[in-house]
Amino acid sequence: MTVQPHNNADPSNSILREFIAEQIKRSREGRISFADYMNWVLYHPQQGYYATPGPRIGAGGDFFTAPHLGADFGELLAEQFVEMWEILQYPSRFTLVEMGAGQGILAADILQYIRRQYPRCFEAIDYIIIEKSPALKAEQQQKLNDTIGSTISVRWCDWDDLADASVTGCFFSNELVDALPVHLVTVRERQLRELYVSLNNVSLNNHTGGDHSINANFSEIEGNLSTPQLQTYFETVKIDLLSDIYPEGYRTEINLDALDWITTVADKLQKGFVLTIDYGYTAERYYSPTRSGGTLQCYYQHRHHNNPYINIGKQDITAHVDFTALEKQGELSGLKVIGFTQQALFLMSLGLGDRIAAVSQTSGKNLSEILRIREALHSLIDPMGLGKFGVLIQSKGLETEKQIQLKGLTIPEF
Repeated sequence: MTVQPHNNADPSNSILREFIAEQIKRSREGRISFADYMNWVLYHPQQGYYATPGPRIGAGGDFFTAPHLGADFGELLAEQFVEMWEILQYPSRFTLVEMGAGQGILAADILQYIRRQYPRCFEAIDYIIIEKSPALKAEQQQKLNDTIGSTISVRWCDWDDLADASVTGCFFSNELVDALPVHLVTVRERQLRELYVSLNNVSLNNHTGGDHSINANFSEIEGNLSTPQLQTYFETVKIDLLSDIYPEGYRTEINLDALDWITTVADKLQKGFVLTIDYGYTAERYYSPTRSGGTLQCYYQHRHHNNPYINIGKQDITAHVDFTALEKQGELSGLKVIGFTQQALFLMSLGLGDRIAAVSQTSGKNLSEILRIREALHSLIDPMGLGKFGVLIQSKGLETEKQIQLKGLTIPEF
């Protein structure tokens, strides 16, 4: 991992930094897992990145997501949701559960489009948002109040508010799983070791070598695995990091929280779908021997780097999604894989190509506006950016004797 030197310009949240340092001091071995560190940095209820007010997403924040490029992304998703409603035989209550709704832009785009184009489906929608950030929840409420008003009741729930097997509809997320806390592991002398976060002035007796990655107050230190689930994870996705093809010092991430998340989703779903959009790979590509530094990335003011120990509480930290793990854990929890594709193909199958072709036919717009819209639409399918995001669709409680054909998973016509 590239470590950037700490300097006086580091805008880290000092209260959060001191809180984490105190947790390390109080721990039995003077260390915490990186998953605990990442959880506090992002989700500390008062000081975490997502808990504090201020711009996080969009032009004034640290990164942007597909909904910031215009309403088309949400409207095309809405087309898929309407088809799901039809496959479920038009239930009078069709629940859409958005997990991690950002600033509420996507929810507004989806609901406004369905209200305008599919009024019968709109009348059936029960829209639920699961959001752990109070700051983002407030933004979502304001956005939806301004755009949707009282035409539909949107509910904010915690997982405990949803009974098991209570949802008929679709659970969906866009760039959620990448922000779940991950464990860091490394290969050392053909053993799988975990990378912990410690303090620079703390020396642990069981440290057996390997380089410290030192920055400010924190350093990384190797130790035995904190849980046997880390080893089981690789057995589940059929990856052997201890084989000869992996170099000494190979490091990567394991997202155990993603397994718990997909299990919870499966438990709450009675009948319907799970749609997950995020950047990531199948396990074989994720744990490629050539990806020896892992996928961990930090985003600060629209720039990315791989040092999570600066800008504490002021930058986003993410890791790519292992879609194979979501598929395998989903199967164990009763979910069936309907299909896996890339965002570009998914959106083109839902009609993005027609929208791109129609832009130049739009009256009342000048050339610069037409070019801006075309650029935004092309960004959604950029093979070097959003277009290569993975789209995983799973189902539960549907007829298994016939293959479900979703429009978003068909081969698009170019």
